[in-house]
Amino acid sequence: MGIISIEKADHLYWLGRYTERVYTTLRVFFHIYDHMIEQPEGIYAKYCRRLNIPDIYTSNKQFAQAYLFDEDNPDSVVSNMKRAYDNAVVLREELSSNVLSYVQLALDTFQACKKTTAPLLELQQAIDYLLAFWGCADDYVDQEDCRNILKCGKYVERLDLFIRLDYHREDLEKEYRKLVNRLYKANLDYNKENLKHLEQIIMDKDQQKSYDQEALGCLGGLIS
Repeated sequence: MGIISIEKADHLYWLGRYTERVYTTLRVFFHIYDHMIEQPEGIYAKYCRRLNIPDIYTSNKQFAQAYLFDEDNPDSVVSNMKRAYDNAVVLREELSSNVLSYVQLALDTFQACKKTTAPLLELQQAIDYLLAFWGCADDYVDQEDCRNILKCGKYVERLDLFIRLDYHREDLEKEYRKLVNRLYKANLDYNKENLKHLEQIIMDKDQQKSYDQEALGCLGGLIS
């Protein structure tokens, strides 16, 4: 890994994944929250199935609160935000305090608005902080390898979520190209056969939905 230790590379990769997980799931949640207001109880169950998370919720209202803010729920958005922070805090030297501060601000936002009855406006601020984190990382993270590893994690997670959430094939193709660009630049070990098979699945216009699990398997075994 050159001057980046294997341990630090792992933290960078997972920081990229967790920040993207929070960002994308929050954006999707904003959409399904509007539907939950007018839909029957249990409308969230389809979302849980797509993300392969346990449906432990009892009502639309309880889902909205627990999925966002329950720190004892490992699948909640706030739990993933805390994991992002845990990975970021050990990378202070690599990231700089400026970059780390936006992860801290996003986590603080979750903890500050967990008791509000209308959290969406406040949570938009968390999305803004995550966007600022990525912009600041481009400016303040000096080592190119660090930036590339971060973005490998980001695009692996984005592809994973886009496949699960049934995004358009064009979106998958775009994110796949971004991932490949970063993988070729990053000093990371990755499974070339998995990457090749993933490309075949994503780029095949006639590929059926049944191949999604195969694509997810390729992603899961991509990074050593």
